[in-house]
Amino acid sequence: MSSISTEKISEEQAEKIRLVSEGQFSDVKSVLIPPSNLTKHISALADADGGDLYIGIAETTSGDRKIRTWEGFADAEAANGHLQIFEELFPLGTDFQYEFLSCDQRRGLVLHVQINKTRGIVKASNGIAYLRRGAQSLPQKTPELIKRLEYAKGVATFESEVINVSKETVAESETIKKFIEQVVPSTTPEPWLKKQILLRDNKPTVAGAVLFSDEPQALIPKHCGVKIYRYRTKEAEGFREVLEFTPKTVEGCLYQQIKESVRLAIDIVERIPKMGDKSLEKISYPPQTLHEIITNALIHRDYSIADDVHIRIFDDRIEVQSPGRLPAHVTVKNILEERFARNGQITRILNKFPDPPN
Repeated sequence: MSSISTEKISEEQAEKIRLVSEGQFSDVKSVLIPPSNLTKHISALADADGGDLYIGIAETTSGDRKIRTWEGFADAEAANGHLQIFEELFPLGTDFQYEFLSCDQRRGLVLHVQINKTRGIVKASNGIAYLRRGAQSLPQKTPELIKRLEYAKGVATFESEVINVSKETVAESETIKKFIEQVVPSTTPEPWLKKQILLRDNKPTVAGAVLFSDEPQALIPKHCGVKIYRYRTKEAEGFREVLEFTPKTVEGCLYQQIKESVRLAIDIVERIPKMGDKSLEKISYPPQTLHEIITNALIHRDYSIADDVHIRIFDDRIEVQSPGRLPAHVTVKNILEERFARNGQITRILNKFPDPPN
Protein backbone atom coordinates (compact mmCIF):
# COMPACT_ATOMS: atom_id res chain seq x y z
CA MET A 1 0.00 0.00 0.00
CA SER A 2 1.26 3.48 -0.84
CA SER A 3 2.43 5.72 1.99
CA ILE A 4 -0.17 8.34 2.90
CA SER A 5 1.11 11.65 4.24
CA THR A 6 -0.26 13.38 7.35
CA GLU A 7 -1.02 17.10 7.13
CA LYS A 8 -1.23 19.11 10.33
CA ILE A 9 -3.98 21.73 10.18
CA SER A 10 -5.11 24.54 12.46
CA GLU A 11 -8.12 24.51 14.73
CA GLU A 12 -9.83 26.96 12.38
CA GLN A 13 -9.24 24.68 9.37
CA ALA A 14 -10.48 21.66 11.32
CA GLU A 15 -13.66 23.49 12.25
CA LYS A 16 -14.31 24.36 8.60
CA ILE A 17 -13.98 20.68 7.68
CA ARG A 18 -16.30 19.64 10.53
CA LEU A 19 -18.94 22.05 9.24
CA VAL A 20 -18.41 21.47 5.51
CA SER A 21 -21.65 21.39 3.54
CA GLU A 22 -22.66 18.02 2.16
CA GLY A 23 -23.54 18.61 -1.46
CA GLN A 24 -22.47 18.17 -5.07
CA PHE A 25 -18.75 18.49 -4.32
CA SER A 26 -18.25 17.37 -0.73
CA ASP A 27 -19.29 14.77 1.84
CA VAL A 28 -18.35 13.81 5.42
CA LYS A 29 -18.64 10.32 6.87
CA SER A 30 -17.95 8.48 10.11
CA VAL A 31 -15.07 6.00 10.46
CA LEU A 32 -17.70 3.46 11.55
CA ILE A 33 -19.28 3.31 8.08
CA PRO A 34 -18.03 0.18 6.25
CA PRO A 35 -15.48 0.98 3.52
CA SER A 36 -17.65 -0.82 0.94
CA ASN A 37 -20.42 1.72 1.55
CA LEU A 38 -17.98 4.61 1.27
CA THR A 39 -16.89 3.41 -2.19
CA LYS A 40 -20.36 4.36 -3.44
CA HIS A 41 -19.71 8.01 -2.59
CA ILE A 42 -16.23 7.98 -4.14
CA SER A 43 -17.71 6.46 -7.31
CA ALA A 44 -20.49 9.09 -7.36
CA LEU A 45 -18.08 12.02 -7.03
CA ALA A 46 -15.67 10.61 -9.64
CA ASP A 47 -18.52 10.02 -12.13
CA ALA A 48 -19.86 13.56 -11.62
CA ASP A 49 -17.66 16.62 -11.10
CA GLY A 50 -15.17 15.35 -8.53
CA GLY A 51 -15.00 16.56 -4.94
CA ASP A 52 -13.81 15.81 -1.42
CA LEU A 53 -14.75 13.08 1.04
CA TYR A 54 -13.74 13.44 4.70
CA ILE A 55 -13.83 10.23 6.75
CA GLY A 56 -13.74 10.79 10.48
CA ILE A 57 -16.60 13.22 11.04
CA ALA A 58 -19.37 11.62 13.10
CA GLU A 59 -22.93 12.92 12.92
CA THR A 60 -25.70 12.42 15.47
CA THR A 61 -29.23 13.79 15.65
CA SER A 62 -30.69 15.66 18.59
CA GLY A 63 -34.29 16.60 17.90
CA ASP A 64 -34.23 18.57 14.66
CA ARG A 65 -30.50 19.29 14.96
CA LYS A 66 -27.63 17.39 13.46
CA ILE A 67 -24.51 17.46 15.60
CA ARG A 68 -21.12 16.76 14.05
CA THR A 69 -17.96 15.82 15.91
CA TRP A 70 -14.38 15.24 14.81
CA GLU A 71 -13.79 11.55 15.62
CA GLY A 72 -10.99 10.35 13.39
CA PHE A 73 -8.94 7.16 13.16
CA ALA A 74 -6.80 6.42 16.21
CA ASP A 75 -3.73 6.26 13.97
CA ALA A 76 -2.83 5.67 10.32
CA GLU A 77 -2.81 1.87 10.75
CA ALA A 78 -6.43 1.98 11.92
CA ALA A 79 -7.41 3.14 8.41
CA ASN A 80 -5.66 0.26 6.61
CA GLY A 81 -8.94 -1.54 5.93
CA HIS A 82 -10.31 1.58 4.23
CA LEU A 83 -7.16 2.31 2.25
CA GLN A 84 -6.80 -1.25 0.98
CA ILE A 85 -10.20 -1.29 -0.69
CA PHE A 86 -9.91 2.34 -1.81
CA GLU A 87 -6.54 1.85 -3.48
CA GLU A 88 -7.74 -1.34 -5.17
CA LEU A 89 -10.71 0.45 -6.74
CA PHE A 90 -9.44 4.03 -6.84
CA PRO A 91 -5.62 3.92 -7.13
CA LEU A 92 -3.61 6.79 -5.74
CA GLY A 93 -2.58 9.09 -8.58
CA THR A 94 -4.00 11.80 -10.79
CA ASP A 95 -7.66 10.98 -10.18
CA PHE A 96 -7.53 10.08 -6.48
CA GLN A 97 -5.37 11.53 -3.71
CA TYR A 98 -5.34 10.56 -0.04
CA GLU A 99 -4.03 12.33 3.06
CA PHE A 100 -4.57 12.24 6.79
CA LEU A 101 -5.50 15.48 8.56
CA SER A 102 -4.45 16.00 12.17
CA CYS A 103 -5.23 18.83 14.56
CA ASP A 104 -3.68 19.21 18.02
CA GLN A 105 -7.04 20.15 19.53
CA ARG A 106 -8.93 17.25 17.91
CA ARG A 107 -9.02 13.50 18.49
CA GLY A 108 -7.75 11.20 15.78
CA LEU A 109 -6.91 11.48 12.08
CA VAL A 110 -9.46 12.39 9.44
CA LEU A 111 -8.85 10.69 6.08
CA HIS A 112 -9.29 13.20 3.27
CA VAL A 113 -10.01 11.67 -0.13
CA GLN A 114 -9.67 14.16 -2.98
CA ILE A 115 -11.50 12.90 -6.06
CA ASN A 116 -11.11 14.34 -9.52
CA LYS A 117 -13.63 13.96 -12.31
CA THR A 118 -12.46 10.84 -14.16
CA ARG A 119 -12.25 10.13 -17.88
CA GLY A 120 -13.99 6.77 -17.55
CA ILE A 121 -16.82 5.37 -15.45
CA VAL A 122 -15.81 4.43 -11.91
CA LYS A 123 -17.71 1.70 -10.07
CA ALA A 124 -18.12 1.02 -6.36
CA SER A 125 -17.10 -2.27 -4.70
CA ASN A 126 -20.52 -3.76 -5.53
CA GLY A 127 -19.85 -3.33 -9.26
CA ILE A 128 -22.39 -0.50 -9.64
CA ALA A 129 -21.56 3.00 -10.87
CA TYR A 130 -22.96 5.92 -8.89
CA LEU A 131 -23.55 9.57 -9.77
CA ARG A 132 -23.52 12.55 -7.43
CA ARG A 133 -26.66 14.68 -7.45
CA GLY A 134 -26.65 17.27 -4.70
CA ALA A 135 -25.91 15.41 -1.46
CA GLN A 136 -27.03 12.05 -2.87
CA SER A 137 -25.02 9.27 -4.49
CA LEU A 138 -27.46 7.68 -6.93
CA PRO A 139 -26.96 4.18 -8.41
CA GLN A 140 -26.88 4.03 -12.21
CA LYS A 141 -28.45 0.59 -12.65
CA THR A 142 -30.71 0.70 -15.69
CA PRO A 143 -29.36 0.49 -19.27
CA GLU A 144 -30.75 3.99 -19.91
CA LEU A 145 -28.92 5.49 -16.91
CA ILE A 146 -25.68 3.71 -17.80
CA LYS A 147 -25.91 4.91 -21.40
CA ARG A 148 -26.55 8.45 -20.21
CA LEU A 149 -23.47 8.23 -17.98
CA GLU A 150 -21.40 6.86 -20.88
CA TYR A 151 -22.40 9.86 -22.98
CA ALA A 152 -21.58 12.28 -20.17
CA LYS A 153 -18.18 10.68 -19.55
CA GLY A 154 -17.28 10.48 -23.22
CA VAL A 155 -17.09 6.66 -23.11
CA ALA A 156 -19.78 6.55 -25.82
CA THR A 157 -20.85 9.23 -28.26
CA PHE A 158 -24.43 10.00 -29.18
CA GLU A 159 -23.26 11.52 -32.45
CA SER A 160 -22.44 8.03 -33.75
CA GLU A 161 -25.91 6.63 -32.98
CA VAL A 162 -27.98 5.60 -36.03
CA ILE A 163 -31.31 7.31 -36.75
CA ASN A 164 -34.07 5.12 -38.12
CA VAL A 165 -34.83 7.21 -41.21
CA SER A 166 -34.05 6.88 -44.89
CA LYS A 167 -30.47 7.50 -46.00
CA GLU A 168 -31.84 9.87 -48.66
CA THR A 169 -32.63 12.47 -45.99
CA VAL A 170 -28.87 13.04 -45.84
CA ALA A 171 -27.43 11.52 -49.03
CA GLU A 172 -29.76 13.49 -51.33
CA SER A 173 -30.10 16.74 -49.36
CA GLU A 174 -29.31 20.12 -50.89
CA THR A 175 -26.78 20.63 -48.09
CA ILE A 176 -24.65 17.58 -48.98
CA LYS A 177 -24.88 18.29 -52.72
CA LYS A 178 -23.57 21.82 -52.23
CA PHE A 179 -20.86 20.60 -49.83
CA ILE A 180 -19.60 17.90 -52.21
CA GLU A 181 -19.57 20.35 -55.10
CA GLN A 182 -17.52 22.88 -53.13
CA VAL A 183 -15.26 20.63 -51.06
CA VAL A 184 -14.83 17.17 -52.64
CA PRO A 185 -16.09 17.40 -56.26
CA SER A 186 -14.18 14.22 -57.20
CA THR A 187 -16.74 12.02 -55.43
CA THR A 188 -20.50 11.72 -54.89
CA PRO A 189 -22.45 12.14 -51.64
CA GLU A 190 -23.31 8.56 -50.64
CA PRO A 191 -19.82 6.99 -50.93
CA TRP A 192 -18.29 9.98 -49.17
CA LEU A 193 -20.82 9.81 -46.31
CA LYS A 194 -20.16 6.08 -45.88
CA LYS A 195 -16.41 6.66 -45.86
CA GLN A 196 -16.85 9.25 -43.11
CA ILE A 197 -19.12 6.80 -41.20
CA LEU A 198 -22.01 9.27 -41.39
CA LEU A 199 -24.08 6.52 -43.00
CA ARG A 200 -24.18 3.12 -41.29
CA ASP A 201 -26.34 0.21 -42.40
CA ASN A 202 -27.89 2.61 -44.93
CA LYS A 203 -29.12 4.88 -42.14
CA PRO A 204 -27.73 8.30 -41.19
CA THR A 205 -26.00 8.80 -37.88
CA VAL A 206 -26.83 11.73 -35.58
CA ALA A 207 -23.68 13.48 -36.78
CA GLY A 208 -24.66 12.90 -40.40
CA ALA A 209 -28.13 14.33 -39.82
CA VAL A 210 -26.92 17.36 -37.85
CA LEU A 211 -24.33 18.22 -40.48
CA PHE A 212 -26.02 17.35 -43.77
CA SER A 213 -29.78 17.04 -43.42
CA ASP A 214 -31.58 20.11 -44.70
CA GLU A 215 -33.78 19.95 -41.59
CA PRO A 216 -32.23 17.76 -38.88
CA GLN A 217 -34.85 19.02 -36.41
CA ALA A 218 -37.40 16.84 -38.22
CA LEU A 219 -35.19 13.76 -37.85
CA ILE A 220 -34.18 14.23 -34.20
CA PRO A 221 -36.86 16.60 -32.87
CA LYS A 222 -36.15 18.65 -29.72
CA HIS A 223 -32.47 17.66 -29.80
CA CYS A 224 -30.84 20.21 -32.12
CA GLY A 225 -32.71 23.52 -32.10
CA VAL A 226 -31.71 27.02 -30.99
CA LYS A 227 -33.96 29.45 -29.13
CA ILE A 228 -33.11 33.16 -28.91
CA TYR A 229 -34.79 35.39 -26.30
CA ARG A 230 -34.69 39.13 -25.70
CA TYR A 231 -35.48 40.21 -22.12
CA ARG A 232 -35.88 43.94 -21.40
CA THR A 233 -34.39 43.70 -17.93
CA LYS A 234 -31.14 43.44 -15.95
CA GLU A 235 -32.67 41.01 -13.45
CA ALA A 236 -30.93 37.69 -12.78
CA GLU A 237 -33.80 35.76 -14.38
CA GLY A 238 -35.85 36.53 -17.45
CA PHE A 239 -39.65 36.30 -17.28
CA ARG A 240 -42.54 36.47 -19.71
CA GLU A 241 -43.60 40.04 -18.93
CA VAL A 242 -40.27 41.48 -20.10
CA LEU A 243 -39.94 39.41 -23.28
CA GLU A 244 -39.63 41.82 -26.20
CA PHE A 245 -40.88 39.25 -28.70
CA THR A 246 -41.79 35.59 -29.00
CA PRO A 247 -38.54 33.62 -28.76
CA LYS A 248 -37.01 33.05 -32.16
CA THR A 249 -36.26 29.48 -33.27
CA VAL A 250 -33.24 28.76 -35.47
CA GLU A 251 -33.22 25.47 -37.39
CA GLY A 252 -31.43 23.93 -40.36
CA CYS A 253 -28.12 22.12 -40.74
CA LEU A 254 -25.46 22.97 -38.16
CA TYR A 255 -23.38 25.12 -40.53
CA GLN A 256 -26.34 27.38 -41.36
CA GLN A 257 -27.67 27.25 -37.81
CA ILE A 258 -24.45 28.68 -36.40
CA LYS A 259 -24.30 31.46 -38.96
CA GLU A 260 -27.96 32.41 -38.49
CA SER A 261 -27.80 32.27 -34.69
CA VAL A 262 -24.78 34.58 -34.62
CA ARG A 263 -26.39 36.96 -37.13
CA LEU A 264 -29.65 37.15 -35.17
CA ALA A 265 -27.88 37.63 -31.82
CA ILE A 266 -25.77 40.50 -33.18
CA ASP A 267 -28.80 42.08 -34.85
CA ILE A 268 -30.85 41.96 -31.63
CA VAL A 269 -27.98 43.30 -29.50
CA GLU A 270 -27.35 46.23 -31.80
CA ARG A 271 -30.97 47.34 -31.43
CA ILE A 272 -30.64 47.70 -27.63
CA PRO A 273 -30.17 51.40 -26.77
CA LYS A 274 -27.88 52.64 -24.01
CA MET A 275 -27.34 56.14 -22.71
CA GLY A 276 -24.08 57.63 -23.98
CA ASP A 277 -22.43 60.94 -23.10
CA LYS A 278 -24.92 62.98 -25.08
CA SER A 279 -27.58 60.64 -26.46
CA LEU A 280 -28.69 57.05 -26.85
CA GLU A 281 -26.10 54.74 -28.41
CA LYS A 282 -26.06 51.18 -29.68
CA ILE A 283 -24.83 48.38 -27.46
CA SER A 284 -22.16 46.24 -29.07
CA TYR A 285 -20.30 43.06 -28.12
CA PRO A 286 -17.14 41.87 -29.90
CA PRO A 287 -18.61 39.86 -32.80
CA GLN A 288 -15.71 37.38 -32.68
CA THR A 289 -16.52 36.62 -29.05
CA LEU A 290 -20.22 36.08 -29.75
CA HIS A 291 -19.35 33.91 -32.74
CA GLU A 292 -16.98 31.70 -30.73
CA ILE A 293 -19.32 31.26 -27.77
CA ILE A 294 -22.34 30.39 -29.91
CA THR A 295 -20.30 28.11 -32.19
CA ASN A 296 -18.92 26.18 -29.23
CA ALA A 297 -22.37 25.91 -27.64
CA LEU A 298 -23.78 24.27 -30.76
CA ILE A 299 -20.85 22.05 -31.68
CA HIS A 300 -20.14 20.71 -28.21
CA ARG A 301 -23.68 20.41 -26.86
CA ASP A 302 -24.89 17.02 -25.67
CA TYR A 303 -27.14 15.99 -28.56
CA SER A 304 -28.58 13.12 -26.52
CA ILE A 305 -30.47 15.62 -24.34
CA ALA A 306 -33.90 16.72 -25.56
CA ASP A 307 -33.39 20.46 -25.21
CA ASP A 308 -32.40 23.48 -27.28
CA VAL A 309 -29.40 25.74 -27.07
CA HIS A 310 -30.77 28.87 -25.37
CA ILE A 311 -29.39 32.35 -26.15
CA ARG A 312 -30.81 34.91 -23.70
CA ILE A 313 -30.13 38.56 -24.42
CA PHE A 314 -30.63 40.91 -21.46
CA ASP A 315 -30.11 44.67 -21.19
CA ASP A 316 -26.66 44.16 -19.65
CA ARG A 317 -25.47 40.71 -20.73
CA ILE A 318 -25.91 37.69 -22.99
CA GLU A 319 -26.33 34.18 -21.61
CA VAL A 320 -25.71 31.11 -23.76
CA GLN A 321 -26.91 27.79 -22.32
CA SER A 322 -25.80 24.59 -24.01
CA PRO A 323 -27.42 21.27 -23.00
CA GLY A 324 -25.22 18.84 -21.13
CA ARG A 325 -22.51 18.76 -18.50
CA LEU A 326 -18.83 19.37 -19.17
CA PRO A 327 -17.63 16.20 -20.94
CA ALA A 328 -15.29 13.48 -19.69
CA HIS A 329 -12.65 14.78 -17.24
CA VAL A 330 -13.17 18.48 -17.99
CA THR A 331 -14.24 20.61 -15.01
CA VAL A 332 -14.74 24.31 -14.29
CA LYS A 333 -11.31 24.33 -12.61
CA ASN A 334 -9.32 22.75 -15.45
CA ILE A 335 -11.30 23.89 -18.48
CA LEU A 336 -8.55 26.30 -19.62
CA GLU A 337 -5.92 23.56 -19.70
CA GLU A 338 -7.87 20.41 -20.64
CA ARG A 339 -9.43 19.50 -23.97
CA PHE A 340 -12.06 16.92 -24.85
CA ALA A 341 -14.32 16.97 -27.92
CA ARG A 342 -17.70 15.51 -26.99
CA ASN A 343 -18.64 15.45 -30.68
CA GLY A 344 -15.30 14.80 -32.33
CA GLN A 345 -16.75 13.77 -35.68
CA ILE A 346 -19.01 16.81 -35.93
CA THR A 347 -16.09 19.07 -34.97
CA ARG A 348 -13.78 17.52 -37.57
CA ILE A 349 -16.18 17.52 -40.51
CA LEU A 350 -17.61 20.98 -39.81
CA ASN A 351 -14.06 22.24 -40.22
CA LYS A 352 -14.12 21.01 -43.84
CA PHE A 353 -16.90 23.45 -44.80
CA PRO A 354 -16.00 26.61 -46.71
CA ASP A 355 -15.22 29.38 -44.20
CA PRO A 356 -15.72 26.94 -41.30
CA PRO A 357 -17.25 28.48 -38.16
CA ASN A 358 -14.84 26.52 -35.93
